[in-house]
Amino acid sequence: MESAAFCIACGAPPPLTSDRLCEACLRARTTFSEVPDRIQQHRCAKCGMHEVEKRWVRIEDEELGELRLREHLGVADGANAVAVDMAYQSIDERTARLHVTVEGQLEGHDFANQHEVLLQTSNAVCPACTRKAGAYFEATMQLRSAGRRLSDEELKDLRGTLDELLDELESDPMFFVTKEGPVTGGWDLQFGSKALARTWARRLVKRFGGTTKETSTLVGIRDGAEVTRLTLSYRKPAYSLGDIVRWKRENWLVSAWQKDGPTLRRLDRNERTGATWRDMEKTSVACRFEEQKVVDVLNRDSSGAEIMDPTDYRVVTVALPYDDDGSSRDLRIAFIDDSWLAVPGHAGVD
Repeated sequence: MESAAFCIACGAPPPLTSDRLCEACLRARTTFSEVPDRIQQHRCAKCGMHEVEKRWVRIEDEELGELRLREHLGVADGANAVAVDMAYQSIDERTARLHVTVEGQLEGHDFANQHEVLLQTSNAVCPACTRKAGAYFEATMQLRSAGRRLSDEELKDLRGTLDELLDELESDPMFFVTKEGPVTGGWDLQFGSKALARTWARRLVKRFGGTTKETSTLVGIRDGAEVTRLTLSYRKPAYSLGDIVRWKRENWLVSAWQKDGPTLRRLDRNERTGATWRDMEKTSVACRFEEQKVVDVLNRDSSGAEIMDPTDYRVVTVALPYDDDGSSRDLRIAFIDDSWLAVPGHAGVD
């Protein structure tokens, strides 16, 4: 005859757990959840970023509290249907209190624990701020133009794309500019990250055309690996999208950027072609996009239109562009070789 089952701790009859404990003994012997009374963390005194899993990140207070709780909260083996609720209470700049409720089931029994955790913050300095203070940089970016000095407006446009890029990229503490300023013919910047310099260079080429050139210099050895610095030179073309250039004795509209050079659209007939950057070195800008004007059509026939000269307000006639369909009420015109010419495409670019 088999003996009746009983709790191995107190001798109580069933129901019993898988470890042959009654509910009372299970609860007495079980710590369903545990978390330290105090959690210490580090925050950079210069930039305010917190150290999280050996990385430094910018994070909101409540999200940080949830992260610290996940790092330090322990739950009994075998627990299921666990739900954690946390309320974040700020005490001062360095201290916060986490009010934590942990609920769940173990061996079919409901458990609920309450915890209060003091989150204390100590000042530190992150590696990025340490490197900034030491004028650290991994890459130098050189902004230049082909055969001329970059204008202040061009530099503003080029530099503006870096701010756009930093706003779009996922935050990285090494994405900083150590030093920047004017140099003869252009602008130089030093970056804390090679990746940032390369990403910006690709954006500049896509937006403004031109070419880039990379060179690396060995500066030392760290942990058995070579440490190099990157120099990236970006050369902006002397022309922009929408500009009209003189190439092979003809006037062409710069309509798009390709990897190896611009796409050109002939001004006087429906012809398109691609040119290499080297091909374009001997071009001259006949009329910049900013210098072109949009004017109303006063009268038109099949081949020409009367417009008002924007410089002296006299009525003049210009030949219609080859893509004119007779419906446009205005034209884009460019002053080339002492006369106004209509520009195909109206907007000046494809």
